[in-house]
Amino acid sequence: MNIEQLHQLFLESYIVTTDTRKIEKNGLFFALKGENFNGNLFAEEALKKGASYAIIDEASYKTHENCILVDDVLETLQKLASYHRNYLGIPIISLTGSNGKTTTKELINAVLSRKFKTTATVGNLNNHIGVPLTLLSMTPETEIGIVEMGANHLKEIALLSNIAQPDYGYITNFGKAHLEGFGSLEGVIQGKTELYAHLRQHEKTVFVNANDARQVEESKGIKNITFGNSDSTCPIQFVTADPFVVLTYETKEIHSQLIGSYNFNNMAAAIAIGKYFKVSNEHIQEAIEQYIPTNNRSQILKKGTNKIVLDAYNANPSSMKVALENFSNLTDSHKIAILGDMFELGKEAEEEHQYIADLADELQINKVYLLGKNFKKVINVSQRVHQYESFESFKDDFSKLKLENTTLLIKASRGMALERLLEIMS
Repeated sequence: MNIEQLHQLFLESYIVTTDTRKIEKNGLFFALKGENFNGNLFAEEALKKGASYAIIDEASYKTHENCILVDDVLETLQKLASYHRNYLGIPIISLTGSNGKTTTKELINAVLSRKFKTTATVGNLNNHIGVPLTLLSMTPETEIGIVEMGANHLKEIALLSNIAQPDYGYITNFGKAHLEGFGSLEGVIQGKTELYAHLRQHEKTVFVNANDARQVEESKGIKNITFGNSDSTCPIQFVTADPFVVLTYETKEIHSQLIGSYNFNNMAAAIAIGKYFKVSNEHIQEAIEQYIPTNNRSQILKKGTNKIVLDAYNANPSSMKVALENFSNLTDSHKIAILGDMFELGKEAEEEHQYIADLADELQINKVYLLGKNFKKVINVSQRVHQYESFESFKDDFSKLKLENTTLLIKASRGMALERLLEIMS
């Protein structure tokens, strides 16, 4: 069966599943493989639960006439997604970057959905499986697709770009994320700019933050729409972030519910993209002002008399640095930072954790608590910096603090799950 024939089967339901626990009737089940699982084992179960067809790549599991045997299930899923993307023929905006991808994607979606029927990446399903599933979630009603692309090694963004075939692209920033896979900051830049290479090769368009000299340099030779400074296509000015970001755009002052000056660029990108697609200024303002972050990303929470800046979804040296600097600049009288280990830093882990510890120690923060095996190793910090090897070793001490009228920053890599601290606080 070729991809065109498979696509005809897909069009009968517009449903794709890769997990038998989430089977939807009449959809296609793709029997993906991983290091510790083999989806071929569950093909028959998927059919019994209501899937119309199961796509497999091991002949021994073709036990039913509705099992479709292909050379490689993952590759078939990706090819089907590309075929469907071209079948719909709608504009696709792809974005990547070291920090802020998901928040920016959600802001872009909030703005564009004021005028268009949009389909965007759900959560952070942004890898070699998530991108195809995002494309396949688009229907004839979809007018614009927004595809987030993540990567932790070279050639991954190139692969995702070939699958999504974006008409427009945006890179949030280059930072010290996934150094274990990319090897260095220059490796990160090389990996992320694979999106630029794809856009340049196919004569597509890029949105560029005019205030980021490296983005301007790396995006040369591509048709561009710039935003940020007064000389850009779309001038947008930062006003303040104490704690919520305020900016001005075409005489309008926009008051967001996002904290941290680092979120200014995320909002500015969404505004510029909205303006390009002719969303009205009123709708742009409403979308930005009404957007509320979720999933432990830059959230402001209240617990009794205490205020919590919860940013525990992810962390790397670049995002940790800007979060700490922003926290230090808050005018709150009593501030405590609780920081957890940053993962996937490879050989750079010791140096980067020491840098963040030193930075936190220098800033206007009353106390700093460092959690995790990497932070436990840092040296030469002052008495206001406290180190714990694990969450478990910290939680008892934390519960005894009896905090009042305190502002807390909670930030760490996802694996540290520091949002658990909220359960301890009264």
